[in-house]
Amino acid sequence: MKCAHNGVLNFSVLDGWWIEGWLEEVTGWAIGPEPLPGSEDNRTDEDVADFYAKLEKRVIPTYMKNRSRWVWMMKNAVALNASVFNTHRLVREYCEKAYGIAFRGL
Repeated sequence: MKCAHNGVLNFSVLDGWWIEGWLEEVTGWAIGPEPLPGSEDNRTDEDVADFYAKLEKRVIPTYMKNRSRWVWMMKNAVALNASVFNTHRLVREYCEKAYGIAFRGL
């Protein structure tokens, strides 16, 4: 999550925080299909194929040939993900859920 604060684009399977922060070709790229709710399917072969296909056809060409698009995506990673996925949110949600303490203005 903290990489987004530096404009690092994510290229990962859709789990954890990334499923919430993912906007395809806006904040990064997803590897494999979007998981089905409640599913723990292991789609290794499908993920590997998608990883190499996206790396070759989308990630590397964007970086090498469309620098303005890459920078635009980096700015989106900061604006859309770093502003939401940060320590302030983590501490606030933990206190609210674990202790029932509500923070106003955070």
